Amino acid sequence: MTRPPIIELRDVQKYYGEYHALRGITCDIRQGEFFSLLGPSGCGKTTLLRTIAGFEDVSSGTVVIDGKNMQGVPANQRPTNMVFQSYAIFPHLSVEQNVGFGLRRAGLDKGEMARRVGEALEMVGLAGYGKRAAHALSGGQRQRVALARALILKPKVLLLDEPLSALDKKLRENMQVELIKLQRQVGITFILVTHDQEEALVMSDRIAVMSEGGIAQMDDPETLYRRPNSRWVADFIGVMNFLPAKVVSEAGDTVEVEIAGLGRAELTANQAMASAGGHEVSVGLRPETLTIQFNGNQSGERIAEGVIEEVVYYGDMTYYDVRLDGAAVPVRISMRNLVGRPVLEIGTRARVAWSAGALVLFR
Repeated sequence: MTRPPIIELRDVQKYYGEYHALRGITCDIRQGEFFSLLGPSGCGKTTLLRTIAGFEDVSSGTVVIDGKNMQGVPANQRPTNMVFQSYAIFPHLSVEQNVGFGLRRAGLDKGEMARRVGEALEMVGLAGYGKRAAHALSGGQRQRVALARALILKPKVLLLDEPLSALDKKLRENMQVELIKLQRQVGITFILVTHDQEEALVMSDRIAVMSEGGIAQMDDPETLYRRPNSRWVADFIGVMNFLPAKVVSEAGDTVEVEIAGLGRAELTANQAMASAGGHEVSVGLRPETLTIQFNGNQSGERIAEGVIEEVVYYGDMTYYDVRLDGAAVPVRISMRNLVGRPVLEIGTRARVAWSAGALVLFR
């Protein structure tokens, strides 16, 4: 069952002088979901997050949080809290002083404050770190302190402005999993701003892909990845191969196309973003949906042939660039390095298996 919205954005516009930063943003963010704003630098994702937080005023439109219009409501009176990219940890304070900083105005006695701080530290896996100096913490620990400080005030929405960008790759991946667990544990809405496509796909219930101040597509991660609604979104989310194609015919819910390097294929209506017979279009397919045949053709697979032009070995995976016969540009193919499976050399002629069900047609 679809959860009710905690945040409702309606035609939100934001101008900085003549610069149009947000262009008619309309969407609902649901209670208890992990929602991500994803896009390249300058697309408006941080501006939108700051607008929700109350650090920026909207030029027009409405922001509703938990059923209340936020027009004129300052940031410190909104049911939100924010974790900044820099964490904003006070280096001269201890961990427990940092975490409890926001409670100072709440008028709590020392015992209640200590209890709340202890709960927050335990929640983020820092129990026993309360007396430690903040400046002595690792990057991952500082990130956890920032989370605890935000969560201790029990907001209805937690806003995360690229909180993992300063961490190294392995720690960032570990913290992604920890954030997912934490969000499920506390049960409140998390809104994450990130430019990292993999991070958004791993962590989110839904993702809004932003471009030039607007939302290009908003969907669950699998739909975004497998059925992007435009070539721009397809190219931005992960790696996508594009081959030129031509619409041959349309009948009912199927579209027949002629694809450079692959030949003819029939696509269903939900795979096709193009219409009208004869139009030049392009077909997209992900690297993992193509397979280099090592042991002959498998049942139900279609085969194309080509020459390997580049090989990139990653340990668990090898990426091949293969120029298919009849195609002007090579396609990227990802292959798992299974025991006994050789890594092929540049110049090797290869048979490539593919399936029409993996294709997406773009205008």
